[in-house]
Amino acid sequence: MAFDNERIEDYKDIWVFCEQREGKLMSTDIELISEGRKLADERGAKLVGLLLGGNGIADAAQELGGYGADKVYVIEDEKLDVYTTDAYTKAICDMINDKKPEVFLVGASTIGRDLAPRVAARLHTGLCADCTHLDINMDLYTDFLREASTMDIDNMTFDMEDTNLKMTRPAFGGHMMATIICPRFRPCMATVRPGVLKKAEFDEKKAASVVVEKLQVTFAAGDIRTKVLEVVKEARKMVDLIGAEVIVSVGNGISKDPEKGIKLAEELAEALGGGVVGASRAVTDAGWLTADHQVGQTGKTVRPRIYVALGISGAIQHKAGMEDSEIIIAVNTSDDAPIFEVADYGLVGDLYEVVPAMIADLQANIA
Repeated sequence: MAFDNERIEDYKDIWVFCEQREGKLMSTDIELISEGRKLADERGAKLVGLLLGGNGIADAAQELGGYGADKVYVIEDEKLDVYTTDAYTKAICDMINDKKPEVFLVGASTIGRDLAPRVAARLHTGLCADCTHLDINMDLYTDFLREASTMDIDNMTFDMEDTNLKMTRPAFGGHMMATIICPRFRPCMATVRPGVLKKAEFDEKKAASVVVEKLQVTFAAGDIRTKVLEVVKEARKMVDLIGAEVIVSVGNGISKDPEKGIKLAEELAEALGGGVVGASRAVTDAGWLTADHQVGQTGKTVRPRIYVALGISGAIQHKAGMEDSEIIIAVNTSDDAPIFEVADYGLVGDLYEVVPAMIADLQANIA
């Protein structure tokens, strides 16, 4: 197969794959459209949403305009009603080969993690997975490095004319951050972790003015090798960290009695108004809590109203996942723990002594 995607001057605009399930947009769509607006403004390009689904899916397109999309391409086909790798890959690759976007962003959801590598391989381009930060403009990128890294940026040399997408992601198990570029091929592709990007405010005027264009895709007999016979939903209780208003997280400080430490966190979360329990990577690695509780670069990025860190030292990987919380309260035995650098309120002491006193005080005030 011949590829012409080295002619990077032919590729324009920023595209976002807008995932839907049962006709409803996902929260990652709004995050990516919001971020895509920023990138499009940096590049002087248009922001385009790509929405695939069954009949009637076009009704959801206008909402994407309210968060910044200039245009939404909609492909309605009964074969796209339920996600299959073959059908979605074929439709997306046909559109990209025809329209030639410069950047293509996909949410790192279950579907996105399956879809993006297949699309990248078929298009013969690069893919940076699980990104937590994106930039095109070099001035903005170096500003980000000043804040997020320990590098001496002012004494380093950068190509300030570089207009490649800078895709930053955790590496080596979250112990380092790496920035990847794709200088030779287009589109530049990235999957972005849910929850790490801020949503823009909804704008009714932009929603009303967005251009919605329906496109057609033709499927040959051999294009789709999988047929969905039935969709069965399995009920599984998982903690919703991203949507939580209050999170009480535990770290390695509970190691002397993990069961009691987790129970105290649950009681404190309840006393604060029905919050949920989070964890550092050390806790999930030890098996004390499951991975869906993990906060940080290799877990979930959260922005609750109240975030309480119990026995968490505050390594950069954890802070990156919670430092935008409105109010941060930290409890740690070490007065020089890095978590206190981002905490609004810090308590130096043993969490097994401090937390029961916090719970008792909260309960007394409620009573």
